[in-house]
Amino acid sequence: MEPFRLTASQAQAKFSDGSLTVEQYAKSLLDRVAARDSTTNAWAYLNPELVLERARELDAIPPEKRGPLHGVAVGVKDVILTKDMPTQYNSPIYVDDAPKIDAASIMTLRANGALIFGKTTTTEFAATVVGPSHKGPRTANAHDPERTPGGSSSGSGSAVGDLQVPIGLGTQTVGSTIRPGSFNGIYAMKPTWNSISREGQKLYSLILDTLGLYSRSVDDLKLLLDAFQLVDDEPVKPFTIKGAKFALLTLPTPEWPDLGPGTIAALKKGADLLRKHGAEVEEIVLPDEFRQMYKYHLQVLAGDGRVAFLPDYTHSKDRMHQSLLDHVENKDKHTRKDQLKAFDELAAMRPKLDALASRYAAIIGPSVLDEAPIGLENTGNASFCAPWTVMHMPVVNVPGFKGENGMPIGLSVIAGRYRDQYLLSVCSEVGKVFEAEGGWSR
Repeated sequence: MEPFRLTASQAQAKFSDGSLTVEQYAKSLLDRVAARDSTTNAWAYLNPELVLERARELDAIPPEKRGPLHGVAVGVKDVILTKDMPTQYNSPIYVDDAPKIDAASIMTLRANGALIFGKTTTTEFAATVVGPSHKGPRTANAHDPERTPGGSSSGSGSAVGDLQVPIGLGTQTVGSTIRPGSFNGIYAMKPTWNSISREGQKLYSLILDTLGLYSRSVDDLKLLLDAFQLVDDEPVKPFTIKGAKFALLTLPTPEWPDLGPGTIAALKKGADLLRKHGAEVEEIVLPDEFRQMYKYHLQVLAGDGRVAFLPDYTHSKDRMHQSLLDHVENKDKHTRKDQLKAFDELAAMRPKLDALASRYAAIIGPSVLDEAPIGLENTGNASFCAPWTVMHMPVVNVPGFKGENGMPIGLSVIAGRYRDQYLLSVCSEVGKVFEAEGGWSR
């Protein structure tokens, strides 16, 4: 197998037995990027010489002093500070801007031995639905260059899906990690909110933004959770599908749009496969008390965006996307009273959804409307990711299904807050079934 095809965990096994060096691995990944990036346009910044220099430094570390992420190559969404690479936010305001400091997440990864590979593309400030108002990279889906990879973590989703890097960092404010995960046919995790430091990460919303994780295996996601020291209150036991009870979620209307045929089929097949393997699957609908969830989510987002983008607005408003200006100028005329109501109503919902989740092994729901739409101008609908973001619950996109055009579709697997390691144990077993029998393969 060519080294670039290895997952991070597989590559680490070869580093350990001496059959592969980090430099050899990095060269294989760089060759893959050279062959494919003109199609995917996943990288905002990549310096091959710097990558190889860092790889040789890692190879020089004695085995007994190597960290738990030794040699793991990581693509970093370009809204997260990196001391040796520019952080440009896909904004003309920050072209070639290079703060000499790492974000807290990058500091942690480096300290654990990771190879920070390069910066991946994003929509402007990770906040615009469509492309920025200026010319920038037009990132494409890993499996069809005519289709969107999703956003705003476009480059990380595409790069991991296209085998250009085994691990990617994204962020999620509504659906910016889970949606690209589904569209590119990979695992994507939004951990419990505020469980990983966001210092040094451009924030759109203080109470919504969460670091996002991409990989091609659950084992690789666990490497990251362990490095970030995410622990559950109770020891995590091996999970078995047989005898487990899952909830299959149908979201209420009209707050959410109608599902497309690909996701409808994926939900049905996912439920059938779980039942085939001995699980009970109960179809549920969110109770009426949650019907205003998405409305409140967008309201909080508008208020937080008003604060987040004010500094850039004050000196460079002529170089910002109109949607960002609308936030600062409070186009929708949200009052402080409206904002407080949204905060308080959402806070009251969270323990109720935790209680609902605790009745099941996990909740299974849609990740996306359907397979990735054609065109690069729109990154797709994020509505179905929003509940778990605003409820601060951990969620993993599990790949395995395909739409009418053969493009990947994943399903979201959700647990209660601060049950991240437990959720991975569930996804490890569910993922084996969905990937083997769901009908889509890389």
